[in-house]
Formats: sequence, structure tokens, C-alpha cells
Amino acid sequence: MSGSDTDGTAGAAQQLAEKAAAALLARDRASQALGMRLAGVRPGWAKVVMRVRADMVNGHGLCHGGVVFALGDSAFAFACNSHNESTVAAAAAIDFLAGAREGDELTAEASELWRSRRNGIYEINVSNQRGERIALLRGRSWRIDGQVVGKE
Repeated sequence: MSGSDTDGTAGAAQQLAEKAAAALLARDRASQALGMRLAGVRPGWAKVVMRVRADMVNGHGLCHGGVVFALGDSAFAFACNSHNESTVAAAAAIDFLAGAREGDELTAEASELWRSRRNGIYEINVSNQRGERIALLRGRSWRIDGQVVGKE
């Protein structure tokens, strides 16, 4: 295969990942309500950013663990739907490594480790603006019927 064919295939996959992510985000009211921003997507990978607001802090002055999990879960969703195959979480686990505080900007980066026709395994790292790791998630995806966006 020539280089231009490879570039064309990779370019088409990237465009599809971007379209799928945009469509998913437009319908994802939970991520929108939490102020999440999609910072990047490519096939099998996504980055989502969120600033910790006062209404996200628990009684210890730390970002609520459920909010940290939601950020990681959203990055997971964008990564596993980036192939334009409708996919949901089948399982996920989180390890909290450090606390985040109000005003921190958290970044969740999800990477596909393995994918088959119906399942996938993803690793999601959540870090703060200083690059300190806050949490590590591992998710297993399950492909359901359909596509995120229709073919043009």
C-alpha cells in the first residue's frame, strides 16, 4: 500500500473519531453540566479536561470522588466510541491516588489497551495541572448495536 493510501485511511479514521466525539458530546448532558471539555480525540484515545468548582468539593475540601470518576468515565466513553461503534461501559474500577482541590484543572486521558468485536479494555489517567496523578481507572467496554454518527 502506498503512503498516501495509509495517510488517507488514517485521516478518514481521525475524521470519524472527531465526528463521533462531537456527536456524543452534544448529547452528553452530564459531561456538559460538569463543565467538561473534550481536549483531543483520535481512534482509541481521548482527553477530557475539567476545572474543579466549589460545588464539586466534599466535606474534606477535596474534589468528590464521584466527580473524579465521572471525568475518567467521560474520557473512557469518548475513547471507546471513537471508532464510531456505539459502545458503553460494562465495568470500571478506580484507584484514588491523591486529592484534587477547588480550582484545580483535571485532565483525564483514556487509552485503548485492547479491543475485540464486542469488548475493549481502557486505561484512564487523571492528573492535575501540575501533572500529578490524581486517579487511575481501568474500564471494560461493551459494544452495543448501532453507530454514534451515521455514514454520509
